[in-house]
Amino acid sequence: MKLYDYFRSSAAYRVRIALNLKGLDYERREVHLVRDGGEHLQPAYRAVNPQARVPALELDDGTILTQSPAILEWIEETYPQAPLLPLDRTMRSRVRAIAAIVACDIHPVNNLSVLTYLRRQLGHDQETVNGWYRHWILEGFSAIEVLIEAAPFSFGDQPGLADVALIPQIYNARRFDVPLDGFPKILAVEARCAAIRAFADARPEAPNPQGRCPPP
Repeated sequence: MKLYDYFRSSAAYRVRIALNLKGLDYERREVHLVRDGGEHLQPAYRAVNPQARVPALELDDGTILTQSPAILEWIEETYPQAPLLPLDRTMRSRVRAIAAIVACDIHPVNNLSVLTYLRRQLGHDQETVNGWYRHWILEGFSAIEVLIEAAPFSFGDQPGLADVALIPQIYNARRFDVPLDGFPKILAVEARCAAIRAFADARPEAPNPQGRCPPP
């Protein structure tokens, strides 16, 4: 498999974590979102993903999957080992809800294309844009803090889909100096995940391993 990736993309970060947790072999192909005006906007990458966004996952037969929630579902359904979702249907819904808060509520309004539009088309200065970013993270994290269990992961004693979605968003929150002291359960989950190699190897500053990371 080939993962079309950008090291700071939280959507790609989610997929890296999931692939690592499953212990899957994959090759990372960097698609730089800033260099040369954005490599994702060039015809070569649009041929891979017409939406011009990362991640995209190319399967061994050449099939291209896009959109991180759909990719994560495919990974979970295709490789059930080290499951990201619990067996109980009610718990599965609770886990999916946390992932949706991140992927549907926080991330879309804070995506690079939105922040760029706020600056260029609407004329907002960087501090105003940063304030926008922090606002939506705080809104989402306030709900997540109540909903997760942190026992010791978001739900239960094994990392799952909620943690896969949450950890990259915490990384983004720290990049934008979002105050996190009011979220002790979120911070506890972050600390627990940091001790697991699958999460550590997926971090933006980690070297590109070009391959397998064993499950925890």
